[in-house]
Amino acid sequence: MPKEFPRSRRIGEQVLRVLSTMLRREMNDPRLADVSLTDVELSRDLRHARVYFSVLHPDTDPAPAGEALNRAAGRMRHHLSEQLTTRSTPELKFFYDEALDRGIRLTSLIDRVNSSASGSGDGS
Repeated sequence: MPKEFPRSRRIGEQVLRVLSTMLRREMNDPRLADVSLTDVELSRDLRHARVYFSVLHPDTDPAPAGEALNRAAGRMRHHLSEQLTTRSTPELKFFYDEALDRGIRLTSLIDRVNSSASGSGDGS
């Protein structure tokens, strides 16, 4: 029998879709212009959501975007309550997703090692 997709994960994906659409269409804060929501982790009781975001440009400081998102969390939660069919709406907390930065740094290191390895050949 296949393992059932957990309810918290299904609802988390719905939360991510709703909030991403709201971010693109309704949020006018310039600090959020290059922000993308990447993941949602819901608590088992669905009362708390950790929403992860990234910024388009890796050299951009994510702190202002995080502040803007956490400041707008109440408004976003209200909008979310109108879209979800759950009994309660999760409290939203936004966190910077560092996975993209780590991936870029790792790729850069690999490229650097590969270029130095190909440059150190014996030239025959």
